[in-house]
Amino acid sequence: MITCKELADFLADYVSNELRPEQLAEFERHMRVCPPCVAYLNTYRQTITLGKQAICCDDEKALHDIPEELVKAILAANSRRA
Repeated sequence: MITCKELADFLADYVSNELRPEQLAEFERHMRVCPPCVAYLNTYRQTITLGKQAICCDDEKALHDIPEELVKAILAANSRRA
């Protein structure tokens, strides 16, 4: 049976229905016996839903209401990564 860490590695493929049949069987076997992974999957799905809702915003005003300090902090953090 796969471990919790291995399950997390396959999460994106599971949610997008891209697991091979043998991977899917192992994934679902683990989910039947591991409540923490079931909870993790549920929060993962919620995160995807909320993320999609956030980027589907048609309100142009919302884009202009982003605090300048936040934009600068994100850009600074991004440049430190490079």
